[in-house]
Amino acid sequence: MALNQFVFETYGPGLIEVTGTVANWLAQFNADGLLTLFVRHTSCSLLVQENADPEVQTDLSAFFERLVPPSDHPAMSYLRHTYEGPDDMPAHIKSALLPVSLSIPVQAGRMLLGTWQGVYLFEHRSAPQSRRIVAHIG
Repeated sequence: MALNQFVFETYGPGLIEVTGTVANWLAQFNADGLLTLFVRHTSCSLLVQENADPEVQTDLSAFFERLVPPSDHPAMSYLRHTYEGPDDMPAHIKSALLPVSLSIPVQAGRMLLGTWQGVYLFEHRSAPQSRRIVAHIG
């Protein structure tokens, strides 16, 4: 059993691939088990997603921006939690729709991801953030 916390800096909405950082940490254990990743915030998410074509990340970001626009958009006028900025409550909604934890099988210290899969932190806020992801291999 091993536990670690990673810190990632973000610079606005979008997907940040964290696969390499997590893989480097896992490699030191050469273990079989289940990796659990958990993001310790309520306005970002974790995803396993394609890492071959960057347009996938761009399109996902555009889709969720359209699905849940900023709170100053007329379609979002029903929102009450607006004092932290027009991106805050929509970020909470996006993180409620998307996972904040992942479980990934590990064999011999390597994540058993598919050929085109990567692990991503999906930032939903507009301002730069410092995000913490806890990793546990058991």
